[in-house]
Amino acid sequence: MYSEPYPSPLTPISQGQLNLLDTCPRKFQHIYVDQLGTPVSPEQQERLTWGSRFHLLMQQRELGLPVESLVEEDAQLQHWVTALVNTASDVLTPDPQTFRESEHCRTLNFQGYLLTVIYDLLIEDEKSGQILDWKTYPQPKEQQWLAKDWQTRLYLYVLAETSDYLPEQISMSYWFVKSQPRPRSLKFTYSGTQHEKTRQDLTKRLSQLTGWLQRYQNERIPFPLVAESTGRCHDCNFSVRCQRTSERSMSSSRDLLPNLADIQEVSLEI
Repeated sequence: MYSEPYPSPLTPISQGQLNLLDTCPRKFQHIYVDQLGTPVSPEQQERLTWGSRFHLLMQQRELGLPVESLVEEDAQLQHWVTALVNTASDVLTPDPQTFRESEHCRTLNFQGYLLTVIYDLLIEDEKSGQILDWKTYPQPKEQQWLAKDWQTRLYLYVLAETSDYLPEQISMSYWFVKSQPRPRSLKFTYSGTQHEKTRQDLTKRLSQLTGWLQRYQNERIPFPLVAESTGRCHDCNFSVRCQRTSERSMSSSRDLLPNLADIQEVSLEI
């Protein structure tokens, strides 16, 4: 039994947590309420470390700080940073008429939760606000998938709610650093209709979360399980705990670790 009501005032909620709630509420419970850890393979850890180094280098560059020490022993890192700077020179060249900040954090109080976003780069002028996000994994084939992802939706929503911009004046661009033959970008514009739909979906999902948390606290009723028909339980670390996979089949599985796409990119502030 918890010693105090949950959620507490201004409980932080990130895009990664919202995506996990959509994927499987029970997995959210295990990770964020029960605080059960999940293993990461050496390969995945290496990619996460590389991504963190790339984000740090881009932040150093935006601040006008020297970056030579960060790339002198990593030719691959230097290659992709140079490729991105050359390809995205229009947005990576400082303009004294704009506000620019790397690793820009914003929060919004919403139904007792603190919606939290961190923009890799935020560029603002009198007419528009641009969110840029560096992705160190290959560009997905379906742009529609990114449009529905909570990172896109939450990042645009919070900027609209915490600025004087109209939704139509806001955009978000993903830059896929390792695309071949050069980095590529996907840009998402925004609208009042999208903004209202996101508000409705946030209201519904966070109301559900509050109910699940209260029932789990007061009656020990677990969060809902994802339907087995989705196929998501096969390679989930919690499939045995959820009684979706036998111990025998779990021990014989060759893929016990989470997919890289399920691991949220590490923020420099965390």
